[in-house]
Formats: sequence, structure tokens, C-alpha cells
Amino acid sequence: MNQNRLVTVGLTALAPVSWGSTYFVTTQFLPADRPLFTGMMRALPAGLALIALTRRLPRGDWWWKAVVLGALNIGAFFPLLFLSAYRLPGGMAAVIGSVGPLWVAGLAALFLGEKPTLRSLLTGIAAALGVSLVVLKAAGAFDAIGVIAALGSSASMSAGTVFTKRWGRPEGVGPLVLTGWQLAAGGLLIAPVAFFVEGAPPALDGRNLAGYVYLALVNTAVAYWLWFRGIGRMTATSVTFLGPLSPLTAAVIGWAALGQALAPVQLLGMAIAFGATLAGQAAPKKPAEAADPSARSFSSAEDKSLKLSMDVTSRSMRR
Repeated sequence: MNQNRLVTVGLTALAPVSWGSTYFVTTQFLPADRPLFTGMMRALPAGLALIALTRRLPRGDWWWKAVVLGALNIGAFFPLLFLSAYRLPGGMAAVIGSVGPLWVAGLAALFLGEKPTLRSLLTGIAAALGVSLVVLKAAGAFDAIGVIAALGSSASMSAGTVFTKRWGRPEGVGPLVLTGWQLAAGGLLIAPVAFFVEGAPPALDGRNLAGYVYLALVNTAVAYWLWFRGIGRMTATSVTFLGPLSPLTAAVIGWAALGQALAPVQLLGMAIAFGATLAGQAAPKKPAEAADPSARSFSSAEDKSLKLSMDVTSRSMRR
């Protein structure tokens, strides 16, 4: 892996690492049992702030493309993720969600011409196995709605990753602008659902506000910018293989900050999942020069604003 690719992978990996801190922040700083409101507060303020900062709005067909990507990556993903986390026991939602690399492998073959290899399929299975050893604490009762929601959230984010890669960006638009569009669109889609299901916003104290500021700025605006930036410079499958870093980070934070013990089987699972993450970053065969010209346009448009992208146990999946 050359130095430029190593830097790209490292920066992109900061996104799922940041998402792994969501459970700690949610349980220690935010009002209880308000997942949809939290999802809206993560996405909408961050998206509006980025739009105000970059002063760019979509044009032409990018209005509907921004809405579709915002729905897939944020608007549909968050509610389905939270629904599965609340209805499924232990880390079952995280285990089902960890099949993301396999979703992406299939969708990338269909829409990007990235043919899945045996290595990538085996690596995806190993990643799911490793995550299951880390977070799955009990089988629990089968809940069809929870399972469908977990599969839907994984499929939604995977499709968002693939179509973000396929459509690229408009000429002269960097990842920061695209991030703002998607977060604003996703937040606006979540807002009416949150108010309908959860009612009026709760009263917030200073601790709550600090948690929401962290989630909106670091955990969402910066993290999703790094994620979408990585999608433009790596294959969709390689990016998705960084996903297991989120549950691994959540487990480490739970051990270090919350005193949650790590059993030997969990340590084994962490090693397997981390190994799968590394294996998923093995240099592919010139993916940026593949058949899809829109993928090339995405990676060629450099970000000119570089100054300026689950507890995966059941309740930490508020990514």
C-alpha cells in the first residue's frame, strides 16, 4: 500500500472510529429514548451549517440526486438503524448490519462494474463473524420487524455508498459540499417522522447540548465528509470494509470508559474483524479507472476545502 493510499485509508477510517463513540456520547450526554430526535439533531444542523459555509446549492438533476443520497445515507438509514437496535436483543442488529460489505460487493458489481472476488467475499464473511463474536451477547427472541429493519438499514447505507460512487460530484463541487447536501436532505426527511413519533423536542441542559454539538460537528459533519471523500478515492467495497472499526471502537470505549469487561471470545472477534478490515484494503486492480466514467469524475475532483464523512450492542447503533 503506497503512502497516498495509506493516508486516504487512514483518514477515511476516522469516520467509523468516530461513529463508534456514539453509544458512549448518547448514554452519557443525551436525553434517553429519543433516537429519532437525536438522528435529526445530528444531521440537520450539520448539513445546514455546511451549506452556509460552502454557499453552494444543488443545480439541475443534482436536486433529486442529493435527496436520494441523503435518504439512503441518512434519512432512511438512521430510523431503520434505531428501530432494529431497539427491537433486537444484544448485538444482533450489529451482526445483521455487518453484512454491509457483502451488500456493497453485489451492488458494486451491478452498478460500478467492480466484480467481487472470492477474497472479498470471504473477507466480508470473516468481518461479520468477528463483529458477531464482539457484540452478540444473547440470541434472544426472533423479531421479524427488527430483522427487516436491520437488513434495510444495512442495504440503505450500502446503496448510498455505491450511488455516491456512481454519480460522483458535479464539476467543481468537493466532498464538503456534497456532505452538506446529503445531511440537510436526510435531516429534513427525519424531522417530521421524529416529531410525529416522539412528539415535541425535550428540554435540553448544558450537558445535552454539548453532546449534540459533538455529534453534529465531529461525529457527523467531519466524519461523513471523510467518508464521502474516501468513497471518491477508493473502491466502494474497500470503503465498506472499514465499517467494522465502528463496533470495535464502541467495544474499546465501553471497556476503557464504562468498565465493560472484554471476554477472550470478544478479543478473538476483535482480532478477526480487524484482520478482515486490513485484508479489505489490499490494493485492487486500478479501480478508479474502471468502466464507470462517473466514478472517475468523483475521484478526480479534488477537495479544494481541505482546511475545512453500532453500541453496536443494541443501543449503540445510533450512528
